[in-house]
Amino acid sequence: MSLQSSAKDQLRAFVSRIERLEEEKAALAADLREVYAEAKGNGFDAKALRKVISLRKLDDNKRREEDAVLTTYLHALGMDGEVGSDAGAAATEAAA
Repeated sequence: MSLQSSAKDQLRAFVSRIERLEEEKAALAADLREVYAEAKGNGFDAKALRKVISLRKLDDNKRREEDAVLTTYLHALGMDGEVGSDAGAAATEAAA
């Protein structure tokens, strides 16, 4: 199968754009790692920060729904005394 010249040029352009975006993505990932490392170096918990970022991406209703499901599961497993419903609410408020 042979591509016409215009199709070859278009293919090259797509490949070039994809490669450039992949490089930018790798650079951004490295920047994110550096920020998390800096936060950790200043005494913050990187795992908790990732969770906060994840929660902030959700809309309020979705966040409340996930919190309710988690609370229900913890209660069903007898773990609600360990975490407490206030912890989920505090995480939800912190993410707002």
